[in-house]
Amino acid sequence: MHRWNLAGALASAIVTVIASGTSAQAATPSNPKAAAWYQAGAQVVSTNQRVNPNERKAKNVILFVGDGMGVSTVTAARILEGQLRGKMGEENLLAFERLPHVALSKTYSANQQTSDSAPTATAMVAGIKTNDGAISVDEDIDRNEKDAAITSGHAVQTILEQAEARGLSTGIVTTARVTHATPAVNYAHIGNRDWESDNNLPAGATVKDIAAQLVEAQKKYGIEVVLGGGRSQFYPNTVRDPEYPSRVGNRRDGRKLHEEWVAARPGSAYVWNQAQFNAINPARTSHLLGLFERSHVQYEEDRQPFDGQPSRDVAGEPSLAEMTGKAIEILQKNQKGFYLMVEAGRIDHGHHAGNAFRALTDTIAMSDAVQTAMSMTDPSDTLIVVTADHSHVFTIAGYPKRGNPILGFVTEPNRSGPTLALDGLPYTTVSYANGQGFDVLPVGGDTNYGASARPGRFLDLSMMDVVKTQGFHQEALVPLSAETHAGEDVAIYAGGPKAHLFQGTMEQNTIYHVMKTALGF
Repeated sequence: MHRWNLAGALASAIVTVIASGTSAQAATPSNPKAAAWYQAGAQVVSTNQRVNPNERKAKNVILFVGDGMGVSTVTAARILEGQLRGKMGEENLLAFERLPHVALSKTYSANQQTSDSAPTATAMVAGIKTNDGAISVDEDIDRNEKDAAITSGHAVQTILEQAEARGLSTGIVTTARVTHATPAVNYAHIGNRDWESDNNLPAGATVKDIAAQLVEAQKKYGIEVVLGGGRSQFYPNTVRDPEYPSRVGNRRDGRKLHEEWVAARPGSAYVWNQAQFNAINPARTSHLLGLFERSHVQYEEDRQPFDGQPSRDVAGEPSLAEMTGKAIEILQKNQKGFYLMVEAGRIDHGHHAGNAFRALTDTIAMSDAVQTAMSMTDPSDTLIVVTADHSHVFTIAGYPKRGNPILGFVTEPNRSGPTLALDGLPYTTVSYANGQGFDVLPVGGDTNYGASARPGRFLDLSMMDVVKTQGFHQEALVPLSAETHAGEDVAIYAGGPKAHLFQGTMEQNTIYHVMKTALGF
């Protein structure tokens, strides 16, 4: 296991005391509890003083994207993870929060204050700002441009394409469909993110759909690893799905893209369930395609049986950490190095549903994946970047006491019961500014859209166990069919070569330029 230089963060007052020359020993409070806080802060500063910028060239770059993982999501997930471990929670740190360098990323796109995942992901892997819905093309293309030649004229080369051209190995891991916006920006160029299959293309289109572009990119560049969901985009509508035999594929053109992937390169394999994934030997596999669901993979908490209920995951699928580990095992065989994007795509879906539990547990799952990557790589030659494409209108509110369940009702210090709002009703610590509002839905699967919206506050939830009810959807202020993204800055956490270049408040497209610089392109 390689040792990453880990650092936390604490109040600037500690820095002021030490910088002023005041002895930490002399200034230590006499109260034992206060002394513990004081000494912990001093230790963080001492650790941070030993962090020196790594000016070396990076052999490998791993970009983690928590889709929709705003700062409030990180905070709540941090607390939840600590509480699931039996602690108060607030003092906990997620794995990526221990990376030594932190900055802020401005997430607006070329035409929107609050953006969607296509232009924000494009910014991170192609270095430019572009429009809503655009996949690695510039902002002057029409969203519904269906001409392949015109689209090619607006295409922008991605860091994955540059890495492959220089002989590096590349990979994409996601809990969304592999043709979804964030993973697609690595290999596809198209004006409309929704054109994932030829079934989605308009009449007369000559531009290839996103799934077809992935296979074409495999034939051209030789992408080594693609793992996630979206099987229906690769199967024709005449072929039954292997996991759900009552369903068929989505393609009209008859192409079996998963078979084309395997045929394109020697040493290639295709898997669609946990057993097949486990059987893959990285030493003998050079190119791996894994499609574990027809659409997005299961939420982390739905991959396993819960509370006596059977898992909705029929054939089994690997966790994000397992997929990350397998990808690194295959990619690191290349002595020239590798580029890997890992997306926790279902954080976003949990938030859109107003279901904080799934958004937060998928954030914890991404933290586990980051920990896996850190344990398998060397900080002297591997740049790890963890960030989000955008935030959500998810908030932590009230004045709950220390250790109060983050998913529970607000209970203030020195009170025996939940704090009541002016309407006489209790309220949860986490909630949403807009969305469908309160509901309790069955756990598992995609039961997150289409529920009857119950916006506002009209129910007394005091008799409900909002902490243990996984299908609980938090209250929302503004009634919408689904909760929306938010426009505030998101955090960037980084460690390894050139990680110190992440500093201050940065345009989101700068992430690409730091990665490119680190790789020496």
